[in-house]
Amino acid sequence: MLSAGIVGLPNVGKSTLFNAITRTRKAEAANYPFCTIEPNQGVVQVPDERLQRLAGLSHSQKVVPAAIEFVDIAGLVRGASTGEGLGNQFLSHIREVDAIVQVVRCFESSEVHHVAGTVDPIRDIEVINTELVLADLATAQKRAERIQKQVRAGDKQAKAEAALLDKLMPHLDVGKPAVTLDLAPEEKAVLKTFFLLTSKPTIFACNVAESDLTALAGGDQDSAAAKYVRAVQVYVSTHLATEAVVISAQIESELADLTEAETAEYLAGLGIKESGAGNLIRAVYHLLGLRTFFTTGEKETRAWTIRAGDKAPAAAGVIHSDFERGFIAAETVAYNDLIQLGSLAKARETGKLRSEGKQYEVKDGDVIEFRFNV
Repeated sequence: MLSAGIVGLPNVGKSTLFNAITRTRKAEAANYPFCTIEPNQGVVQVPDERLQRLAGLSHSQKVVPAAIEFVDIAGLVRGASTGEGLGNQFLSHIREVDAIVQVVRCFESSEVHHVAGTVDPIRDIEVINTELVLADLATAQKRAERIQKQVRAGDKQAKAEAALLDKLMPHLDVGKPAVTLDLAPEEKAVLKTFFLLTSKPTIFACNVAESDLTALAGGDQDSAAAKYVRAVQVYVSTHLATEAVVISAQIESELADLTEAETAEYLAGLGIKESGAGNLIRAVYHLLGLRTFFTTGEKETRAWTIRAGDKAPAAAGVIHSDFERGFIAAETVAYNDLIQLGSLAKARETGKLRSEGKQYEVKDGDVIEFRFNV
């Protein structure tokens, strides 16, 4: 299962957010730096309203959503790349995850201490990114030194690595993350073998107070929180080629113990349509390059996770290796078509249910029944 690490400066709301989206109390959330030392891990269901509609159509007894893992990682401080704070430990934990959720404080509060003394989300982002870039630069320099002998010996792989490092190190040296370096597909394949921190897909979570989220939902553009959020969204788009979502860890924490009906009522009272946690989880799911196809019947309706671009046999293999080994065809209908028509029988009559072969690229939302023989 792929994982996303929740990172940020101390006291920005990482552990509160982790507890909320995993609906646990595994991570200590306290008003002092480094209250998280060892990373906390939790498996999170991916909210998908399509599941319930399919289950209703099939009269399913059981519904099984897709899932991903979140990891709460200790707060980072300036100098982490040289071992300050929990630097080395922090960086090693980031290296183990597949994507990064960087939590940025976008709320004012005299009760919650900020490690730098003031709230400045762009400064905070730059502190963390600088440390990650410096750590990657050190990794790249060590790798360049290590392969010199193989390069002189004419080793083809070493030469490809050296050529990539010649592009990468100047890019990192001016403070740019590896993920923004323009590379050819074959160079990207080599870059993956470097296991760099800044080559991981990243999304930013703007953590705002409850009152701020309500104001933002109402269209307020003049509050301090609105200005912070806008600044983060512009910065990460132009400098880091990614996006930022808005979330209130405070609200999500309060929702964690409520039922679905109670949650809907609570959010309606705030003038908010959906929990920010749901938006964040789905955004991370797609950030990881994951997509969903469905199987549905009276026994169960289930969401299955594949990578974007996977062909039908690979999708079949997610269910069982025998399905992939003996793959014959994938009986496929798009979710929207099935819901509109109301049944698989109608989908078959109208030609919307198709028989796809081994080269078919499974689309997000496909409802599939596999035919196989082993």
